[in-house]
Amino acid sequence: MKHLLLSAAAAAIMLVPASAQAQAVPGAVVAVVDLEKVTSDCNACKTARAALQGQVNAYNSRKQALATPLEAEQKSIQTAIDALKGAAPDAALQGRMQAFETKRQQAATQIATQEQQIQRNSAYVSQQVQAKLNPIFQQVMQRRGANLLIEVGTTLAIAPTVEVTNDVLAGLNAALPSLQVVAPAQPKQPQGR
Repeated sequence: MKHLLLSAAAAAIMLVPASAQAQAVPGAVVAVVDLEKVTSDCNACKTARAALQGQVNAYNSRKQALATPLEAEQKSIQTAIDALKGAAPDAALQGRMQAFETKRQQAATQIATQEQQIQRNSAYVSQQVQAKLNPIFQQVMQRRGANLLIEVGTTLAIAPTVEVTNDVLAGLNAALPSLQVVAPAQPKQPQGR
């Protein structure tokens, strides 16, 4: 009985067309792209990078503008505390200390909020670029006959004929004339009940 089943299975395999059997993986046709060059040289990326740098400069200016008076106030309070020579501060000095702490916390909150916004803006720019790159990769691969695209940083050596960076850059410049450098507002979190 076993021999009969094995014979039948062998005969069935012989009858199955070759295309129904496991297909061989085609040979790799590799293309290489320098993503760092693409994202640094694309026109919209340059403009966005300049705008983000402007945001960073404004952040640094605001941070300094908040820190300077706080440092002066802190020195003044410290001088008053030192003059007490270990005695307890009076109500006026305690009020100054509390007001200083409130201002310091408000400044820290402002700085943290602005820093988070810059980080969100930078991530949003990257997200927009990546969304445009994926279809461009497919188009360039199809046009150049590649079935595998790798980043140049993962290679040891390449032949110039497999380099498609300029093709990807041209596609990105055409598909992405500008970038939004301010991320959409985050949705409000529902308040607890």
